[in-house]
Amino acid sequence: MTVKDKYDLVVIGAGPGGYVAAARAAQLGMKTACIEKDDRMGGVCLNCGCIPSKALLDSSGKYSGAKNSFAGHGIKIKGVDLDLAAMMARKDAVVTGLTQNVRTMLNGLGVTIIHGTARLKSGLKVEVVMNPESPGAKAQKKLITADRILIATGSAPAEVEGIPFDGKKIVDSTGALSFDRVPGSLAVVGGGYIGLELGSVWARLGSRVTVLEMLPQIAGAMDGQVSRTLMRSLAKQGIEFMLNTRVSKVEVKRTKVWVTAQNRAGESTIKCDRVLVAVGRRPLTKEIGLDHAGIKLGGDGRIIVDETFQTSAKGIYAIGDIIAGPMLAHKASAEARAAVECMAGLPGEVNYDAIVSVVYTKPEAASVGPTEEALRKKKVDFCKGVYPFSASGRARCAGDLDGFVKVLSHKKTGRLLGVHIIGPSASEMIAEAVFAVNMGAAAEDIGLTVHGHPTFGEALQEAAMAARD
Repeated sequence: MTVKDKYDLVVIGAGPGGYVAAARAAQLGMKTACIEKDDRMGGVCLNCGCIPSKALLDSSGKYSGAKNSFAGHGIKIKGVDLDLAAMMARKDAVVTGLTQNVRTMLNGLGVTIIHGTARLKSGLKVEVVMNPESPGAKAQKKLITADRILIATGSAPAEVEGIPFDGKKIVDSTGALSFDRVPGSLAVVGGGYIGLELGSVWARLGSRVTVLEMLPQIAGAMDGQVSRTLMRSLAKQGIEFMLNTRVSKVEVKRTKVWVTAQNRAGESTIKCDRVLVAVGRRPLTKEIGLDHAGIKLGGDGRIIVDETFQTSAKGIYAIGDIIAGPMLAHKASAEARAAVECMAGLPGEVNYDAIVSVVYTKPEAASVGPTEEALRKKKVDFCKGVYPFSASGRARCAGDLDGFVKVLSHKKTGRLLGVHIIGPSASEMIAEAVFAVNMGAAAEDIGLTVHGHPTFGEALQEAAMAARD
């Protein structure tokens, strides 16, 4: 075992939390190393999560539009064919380009990139089992010391008891990104954003998709009205939904998968070609030596941190999916910057009231701040303004009329509390709302801001103006 030079900061994980932390540390003058167990940078988000799924959503959306939507614009296309291999190749090229960009950025900042499996040791040390350079090569162990360590190991798809992944017929979200053919039928266990997005991809490409969800609504964390509107829109696109439904058994029988589901109507069996299990994610906190470092976990299996993101072990910090809060790439990146700035003595913090959530289906759904249901539960007096996209000139021109913008403001002070959008460009429109919430602005501030005409953003302006007592 060899001992490397000491670093100011060692980051474990090169996902959207880890690589952002390493970059920010280098910018602040810290001698930084970033340890990543995989050969490619970017973590789950870039390699098998956010980026490849959005690439497929964009590609499948164009295919579906060419088949079904262009005629209304006076564009008639005959003989639209799907080249799935080419679509997958494009997705892979997008991923490769972005992961290479991350490596180039870190190299340019002077960050030392180490590929291997990290394990914490006592005394702010990290043991790394280096990735072998070639098949059959003996792995080399290295011991790295640092003034501080930041854990950003992320998460992995959660399994359902009794439904083991086999990587072929029963897959997780990673497997559903790389089907070699369009399944004739696909059952999606879980109606969260991952299941809805990947279900949409394959439904657009011709698969019969059924979503089975235990809760009474899909996209459970979203505003109830947004959720209901989204389900109606997706149902029009051919996706079937079974709510309040629990999957009790999944069996592979010859060429089919039999899914046994139970709900108030009793037990039923769905026969399909493939099953995607998308019931959430689990934090990757095992096998990294937390016990050696004396790091405490919460009841949910996530690492407990203080306001500076420091764990119970002095000098060791944690961010992203392995600590409390939504498992979102942009949350991890925000925490990364804040944690490193706290290490440098700067006032780093994250406003968790301004963390955005987006579902990249068609229509898109995006939100920031509490929902109408949450405010009622907390007995907060609020005003509500709603503006439908059917009244938007820009939406009329685009032919995207489904959805609305909902603005919630404090009844007494007028302060903007939450914004919930379902409709065209929701993922882009929400940024203005996030900024306003983060700055403590009033709904009226958005309403009085001049928006270009005609734009989708005018719907947000109109909803903000309507959020009055």
